[in-house]
Amino acid sequence: MNDTTKHGVSLSVESHIAAVTMADAAGRNALSGGFVAELLAALEDAKQLPEVRVVVLRGLPEIFCSGADLSVLGDLKHSRVRPSELGVAETLLKFPVPIIAACEGYAIGGGFTLALACDFVVLANEHRYGFNFMDLGITPGMGTTRLAAYFLGEPTANELMFSSECRKGRAFQGSQISRIVPSADVWDAAMDLASRIAQNPRQNIELLKQSLTLGRRKDFIEAMTLESLMHETTLANLNLMNFGGTHD
Repeated sequence: MNDTTKHGVSLSVESHIAAVTMADAAGRNALSGGFVAELLAALEDAKQLPEVRVVVLRGLPEIFCSGADLSVLGDLKHSRVRPSELGVAETLLKFPVPIIAACEGYAIGGGFTLALACDFVVLANEHRYGFNFMDLGITPGMGTTRLAAYFLGEPTANELMFSSECRKGRAFQGSQISRIVPSADVWDAAMDLASRIAQNPRQNIELLKQSLTLGRRKDFIEAMTLESLMHETTLANLNLMNFGGTHD
């Protein structure tokens, strides 16, 4: 097994499956600038390995990802960074082989969008998932306005974005979420799916993913354009004191 460990993000590869683990417990796997850089670096490392045929993206048992942290929101507000520069969702969509989000813990805001930018999503029955952008005083970003509809259906996605409600995984039964199981079974469910995918030649996997994600990639580009226009107003009025809170 090959193993490379960084500050909060690790990459391991076995049997044609790359496992990218986000483990910044102190930062609640928030999308800080440094964390995003390390996540993108781990994904790039996996991308360069010809033996990799599928990736499983994993968080901590209680937290998959808690979205953008205070420093990133501040950078966005003061135009020190553009939303498009974070680049995580786009990287997942354009990744040459499928990525499975194994959400053992909760995911909120951009953290849930991160999962929904993957090709397959496994949620935990008992943990909560949703979008808190409006609660923070801003409109959704990271392509959420289009990516959420693909897995959740447009009515449910729109309701969650407007209301900032977080729902337990079991509430998404009947959606396009790949698996919804107890938290303790999320990793096994994701790895079972990964092992089935990994049985195929990488060239075939790449061709199929490129074909199947074409519509979502086009929708993502449109979403980022529209979201950037909304952010010109909402980020300017953002009150950073609204950031924070608990989700489970």
